[in-house]
Amino acid sequence: MSAPPSQGHNWSKKSAEEEEDPVDQMISRTGCASFHHAVQDCMAEHQDWRQCQQSVHDFQQCMAEYQRTRASQLGKHKPSPATS
Repeated sequence: MSAPPSQGHNWSKKSAEEEEDPVDQMISRTGCASFHHAVQDCMAEHQDWRQCQQSVHDFQQCMAEYQRTRASQLGKHKPSPATS
């Protein structure tokens, strides 16, 4: 008897639509993705950033808070300078 035909490797590549944008990945790690999406939705609806100022402000506030928290965490992990 012969063996069934080999299926080979299943190298499935994601289509361009399925691959997540690196910027979206980075923003997701900040916890501010919902604010970013609100800006995108507003821009898609109004096509005028001036009408999206509240969404932009909220996103900026979220990112600023993330940056403060991140800087604080990094500061805690820094090795203290050697004292003589």
